[in-house]
Amino acid sequence: MLAASGRVVVTGMGKSGHVAGKIAATLASTGTPAFFLHPAEANHGDIGMIAGGDVVVALSYSGETAEVLGIVPYLRRLAVPLVALTGSDTSSLARLATVHLDVSVAEEACPLNLAPTASTTATLAMGDALAVALLGMRGFTEEDFARSHPGGSLGRRLLTRVADVMHGDDAVPRVSPATSVREGLLEMSAKGLGMTTVVDANGRLCGIFTDGDLRRALDRRIDVHGTAISEVMTRGGRTIGPEALAVDAARLVEDYRITSLVVVDAEQRVVGALNIHDLIRAGVM
Repeated sequence: MLAASGRVVVTGMGKSGHVAGKIAATLASTGTPAFFLHPAEANHGDIGMIAGGDVVVALSYSGETAEVLGIVPYLRRLAVPLVALTGSDTSSLARLATVHLDVSVAEEACPLNLAPTASTTATLAMGDALAVALLGMRGFTEEDFARSHPGGSLGRRLLTRVADVMHGDDAVPRVSPATSVREGLLEMSAKGLGMTTVVDANGRLCGIFTDGDLRRALDRRIDVHGTAISEVMTRGGRTIGPEALAVDAARLVEDYRITSLVVVDAEQRVVGALNIHDLIRAGVM
């Protein structure tokens, strides 16, 4: 399966077919291109989905399922390897397979020992084991997994960058150190982030002024019209780079119990800003 230049085609009838579909989905989501092929449909035209370079994984606990056996001659003509998962190494499918994997169980969980229960569980476990072994051999990473799950929470957490959720350009609140507290408050209100950055003439971050800074300043009875914002701002402040993961920004917000972050480049120039609401909307908190 690792050496296949094509895809892994998983097939099976009945309950084995349902298990085959899940195995195909697990393979596909962990770096091994795969799909489920219904063996009955394959015998009526869909067998053309199988091509040279593919590998077929066939599930049949008895190893005698007619619909599954019906596709074997086609596989042989194409020289497509067949991996069989059965409960009997003397079955027809096991003997015809390139590789046979034994998924036999002593008895079914069904009290009548008839309904596929323990056997389907064993087959599913074998399929998962194959997928996980291939995952490891391919060097499949957490980020690779996220790329194949872009709509899920893991995908959002591992693929969303700070640059994707931050406010940039004119949406970033900025004032100079000489700006009055009153003008700083107007900038905060206009941009709606609950803070403003304080930057020098080159756009580098000097500090931030937040709602908390305002409360502390008012406790000191400062003149909001005559006091420069540099006198009451928080120097420095928590920052993050635009290429960092948004989940890392969420971690900073949680660890330091803050509501906003300033986004800076390598030269400490302000390029963006975000707050806790942006992270919640992005689904990373």
